Amino acid sequence: MRRRLMVVMAALLVLAACQREAADGDVVELSGKIFVFNYRVARATYLVTLRRLAPLPEGGVTEASFEDPRGGPPLMVRQKLFPVMEKIVLESPPVHCVRKGIPYAVTIRLLGPSGEEIQSIETSLKSNVDQDVLPSKPLSLGPAYDVNPQVFKPDGSTDFSSGSCPT
Repeated sequence: MRRRLMVVMAALLVLAACQREAADGDVVELSGKIFVFNYRVARATYLVTLRRLAPLPEGGVTEASFEDPRGGPPLMVRQKLFPVMEKIVLESPPVHCVRKGIPYAVTIRLLGPSGEEIQSIETSLKSNVDQDVLPSKPLSLGPAYDVNPQVFKPDGSTDFSSGSCPT
């Protein structure tokens, strides 16, 4: 009987510690951030991952704002949250003109079902290469990875030129 009481007390202490952590801390934490350069489709995107620390609200959403490296208004992404999510992956629309070593701003907001802000995360992301390492056109086309004739010319020449970006 005494042993059961000790086990129950230990379990209650663990539960109390978990509740304190969720009440005092954040709902999610930033677990990864990177620029993804996809050579096959000639596209670059931001990729940010969040790890769940506490229960996610039913009906909540995540809004992410990514600085547009080309300039202009931020690129916005909105994603629905589900309570069972352990990890949240946020990917931006395609971006252009990413430059090596430049910090680009990222703002993430978790919103409850009625739109109230639960948590906000501000960070920045730097690339270790310029985007001009990507070809300007996809290297392959379609599900069979057919060679793109705009890149690999019939005469045997290639055109990997990248687009121009403001300096």
